[in-house]
Amino acid sequence: MPPAEALPNAPEFTVSELSSALKRTVEDQFGHVRVRGEITGFRGPHSSGHCYFALKDESAKIEAVIWKGVHGRMRFKPQEGLEVIATGKLTTYPNSSKYQIVIEALEPAGIGALMALMEERKRKLGAEGLFDPARKQLLPWLPEVIGVVTSPTGAVIRDILHRLEDRFPRHVLVWPVKVQGEGSAEQVAAAIRGFNDLPTAGPIPRPDVLIVARGGGSLEDLWSFNEEIVVRAAAESVIPLISAVGHETDVTLIDFAADKRAPTPTAAAEMAVPVRSELMQEVASLARRVSVCWQRGQESRRNELRAAARALPGATELLAIPRQRLDSAAATLPRALKTNTHVHFRQFAAASAKLTLRVLHGQIAQADHRLVVSSERLALSARTLLHRRRERFETLEARFKASRLAYAQAKRQVIARERDRTERLADRAGRALATSISRLSARVDHAGQLLAALSYRSVLARGFALVRDEAGHPLHQAANIGPGAALSIEFADGVVAATADAGRPVPIAAPTAPKPARESKPAASKRTTDPADQGSLF
Repeated sequence: MPPAEALPNAPEFTVSELSSALKRTVEDQFGHVRVRGEITGFRGPHSSGHCYFALKDESAKIEAVIWKGVHGRMRFKPQEGLEVIATGKLTTYPNSSKYQIVIEALEPAGIGALMALMEERKRKLGAEGLFDPARKQLLPWLPEVIGVVTSPTGAVIRDILHRLEDRFPRHVLVWPVKVQGEGSAEQVAAAIRGFNDLPTAGPIPRPDVLIVARGGGSLEDLWSFNEEIVVRAAAESVIPLISAVGHETDVTLIDFAADKRAPTPTAAAEMAVPVRSELMQEVASLARRVSVCWQRGQESRRNELRAAARALPGATELLAIPRQRLDSAAATLPRALKTNTHVHFRQFAAASAKLTLRVLHGQIAQADHRLVVSSERLALSARTLLHRRRERFETLEARFKASRLAYAQAKRQVIARERDRTERLADRAGRALATSISRLSARVDHAGQLLAALSYRSVLARGFALVRDEAGHPLHQAANIGPGAALSIEFADGVVAATADAGRPVPIAAPTAPKPARESKPAASKRTTDPADQGSLF
C-alpha cells in the first residue's frame, strides 16, 4: 500500500459513506447463506419482539438477529445451547461496526439436537407436574360422543371410524387440524381447548372422550406434538384424552400428558369403546343366569311357604278367642247403651236448668254496668289526657317565647358588635385613604418637579433657543437646513419666525475645555458634521 503522502488525490469518505459501502458489499456478496452453529447469549425475545443472540463454533462467533414477524412464524424456536442450521442473509450494523446474520429460517442440526431438546423439554414439563400419574383420568366405559382431533383428509380418521363401526358405533365429532408444518401445534392446542369449552347442554354435544391422532412419520414430522403449547393443552383437558400419535415405536411428549396412550390410532378407537358383539353375548349370558337364579329363588320360596303353612294353626283355632270376645261384647251392648243415654240426659237437664230469663237478665245487667263503667273511665282518661297535653303545650310555648327572646337578644348583641367593628373598619379605611392620597399627592408633586427640571423650557430660560422647521419638527444640525427655508425660533419668552440665508460664514470655534471621557455610544446617524460649521441663521 502506498503511504498517505503518495495519495493526495484519493477521494475522502465520511464514516457513514464507508459503512454504507461495506454494508452493500457484504449484502451483495453474501445474499443468502446457511450457517451451522450453537446458539449462545439467547435470553428470549426482546421487549420489541426481536431476538438477538450469536452463533458460535470451536473458533468463531457471529452475531444473529431474528425479526419479530419472522420469529412469530417459526415452527422451531431458538433456545440457548442448541445446535441449529440458520438460513438468512449477512449484513452490517454501522452503529457498532460489526457484521451479523439476519435469520429467515431455523432448523435443528440433526436428530440428536431434536432429541436433546425433547429430553430437556420433558424434564422441564415433568418438573411442573404435567406428567404426574395422579392427574390422569379414567376413560368412560361407553362414551356417547367421541371427539377426534386429526387431519380430515388422512387415513387416520378413516381407520378410526372403521374400527368404531366394527366394535361399537358411536357419534363422532371431528375437529380438522394440520398435523404437520407451521401453525399445526397452535391448531391442535386450540382444538383440544375448543372441545373442552363446549357447553354440556349446547347445540353441539360435548364429547365424553377425546382422541388426538396422527399417522407415523419422522421425528421432524411429529414435532408439533412435542410443542409446549400442545402438551399443556392436553394436561389441562377436563375431558379424558387418548394420545394416538405415530406408530407404536414413536414417542411424543403428548403421550406423557394424555390420560391414555395408544400405540396406533386404531388402538385408540379400541380403547374408546368396547366390542358390541361381546357385550351382547355377555348380556345374554347374564340374562340366562338371572332367569335360572330367579327360578331357583321362586322354588325355594315356594318350599318355605309350604313348610310355614304346615306349621301354622288352623283358622278355627285362631278365631275362637276373638269370636268369644265378640259374643260377650254383643251381650253387654244394650245395657251399656241405656246407661250412656241416662247419663247424657242428666247432663242435658242440668245445662237446661241454668238457661233461665233471670240468668240472662243478670248477665245483661252486668254487661250494662261494665259498659257504663268503661264509658266513665274513657271520659276521665280523655279529660286527663287533654289536661296533660294542654300543660305540655303551655310549657313548650313558654320555652319557645324564652328561647325566641334569648335568640333576639343574642342577635342584637351580634349586630352591635358588627356595627362597632364596621365603624372601626370605616375609621381605619378613612385614615388609610387619607394616607394613600397624601402619598400619591407627594408623588405627583415630585413628578411635576422632576418634569419641570427635565423640561426643555428650563434650558430656554438659560439663554438657549429651539429651532423648528415649518412643519414644527425640531432641527438638530445646520446641514439639515436648506437656503431660504422657513424657520421658527422659540425663546424663553416667545417664538420668532425667520428665514435661512444662503451665505454661511464659518465662525472660528472658541477653544473648549476637554470633557471627561464617557462610554462610547452608537451614533444616531452615519453622517458626521463639523460642529464649527453652524452657518448663519440671519
